[in-house]
Amino acid sequence: MGDLLQPWHLVVILVVALLIFGPSKLPGLGKGLGEGIKGFKEGIKGIGSSDEAEKHDATKTTPEVK
Repeated sequence: MGDLLQPWHLVVILVVALLIFGPSKLPGLGKGLGEGIKGFKEGIKGIGSSDEAEKHDATKTTPEVK
C-alpha cells in the first residue's frame, strides 16, 4: 500500500478539482479553505483561553461572607 498521499495522488486530485471547478474558481476556493482553517484554529485556541478565563473570573467574583 505505501504512503496514503503520494505525489501522483495529489496531481490526480488537482486535475479533478480543476475539471470540476475550473481555473477561475480555484483561487477563491483555496482562500475560503485557508480562512476556514484559520478560523478553526482560532476557535480552538479561544476555547482553551476562555476556560482559563472563566476559572480565573470565578475566583474573583465569589462574594465574601461576613
